[in-house]
Amino acid sequence: MTVNINLDTNIIDSLDLSSIKKMIAELPSDKAIAEYEQKLKFTINYQLSETDPRELSEVPEIRLWFVRLDGMYPWLPFLLDWKTGELARYSAMLVPHQFSRSEGIIYNPEALEIFVMQKIFILSDWLGERDIPSNFRLKSFAKLFGYEIDDTFFDSLK
Repeated sequence: MTVNINLDTNIIDSLDLSSIKKMIAELPSDKAIAEYEQKLKFTINYQLSETDPRELSEVPEIRLWFVRLDGMYPWLPFLLDWKTGELARYSAMLVPHQFSRSEGIIYNPEALEIFVMQKIFILSDWLGERDIPSNFRLKSFAKLFGYEIDDTFFDSLK
């Protein structure tokens, strides 16, 4: 069961998080939240002029909405549908990047490293509080961005 959050120009411009707050309030706060792992998608319908060549992650108003969202729910990547690229799009909203026609999105390497490690720390604690096994999940998360994490690293987080 995929959960879809629709975002339009008014929601984004007013920094309105009410739809996601409502959805998250209905989720279990314990281990059962794992049923919603990688089930969240955003549909963004933001009005741009037809001649505007920017990608959505290049629009400051959209990025600001996602920065606010991430500040409130920094563990949200757990819910994002990684398989459909939702995690990559979410990350692009938060991490400085450039687009290449041949290579796609190219993140600023230092900013990406900080983002990935911050999320590893946040998700490690958040998953641990819910007694959800985390090492494999966190290693998979890091691998999506090109990072390898050794199991011994997780020992230092305990």
